[in-house]
Amino acid sequence: MNNLNKIKAVYDAFAKGDIPSVLEILSADIDWTEAEGFPYGGTYHGPRAVLEGVFMRLGTEWEGFAAVPHEFIDGGDTIVTLGKYSGVYRATNKSFEADFAHVWKLREGKAVRFVQYVDTLLVHRALTAG
Repeated sequence: MNNLNKIKAVYDAFAKGDIPSVLEILSADIDWTEAEGFPYGGTYHGPRAVLEGVFMRLGTEWEGFAAVPHEFIDGGDTIVTLGKYSGVYRATNKSFEADFAHVWKLREGKAVRFVQYVDTLLVHRALTAG
C-alpha cells in the first residue's frame, strides 16, 4: 500500500473509532504536533503520548468528534490532507466546525511527523460557556 492509501486508511479507521489501526501507522518515534491554541496544543512524542494526550481526550471530552477529509495532496513521503472537524464539546454542549490541514511525513511506510493546522478560535468558542 502506498503512502497516500495508508493515510486515507487512517481517516477511515478514525471515523470508525478504530484507534489501534490509527496508531499502527505511527512510527515509534513520531512527533505529533497539535496547533498552538488547540485544546491539546503541543507536540507529542511516540504513539502512547498521542493516544493519551490526543485521542483519549477527544473520545471523552467530545461527542461525535469527526475529522472528515475532503482532499488529499500526494507528495510521496509527504501527504497533505484538507478537511473539516466537527463535534460537540461535552462540558459546554456547544458544537463547532472548522477547516483543517494535516501534514504527514512518512518514512518506510510509517508516519514520523504529523502537523495540524486549524482555526483554533472556532474550536475555542465551543470550549467556553456563555
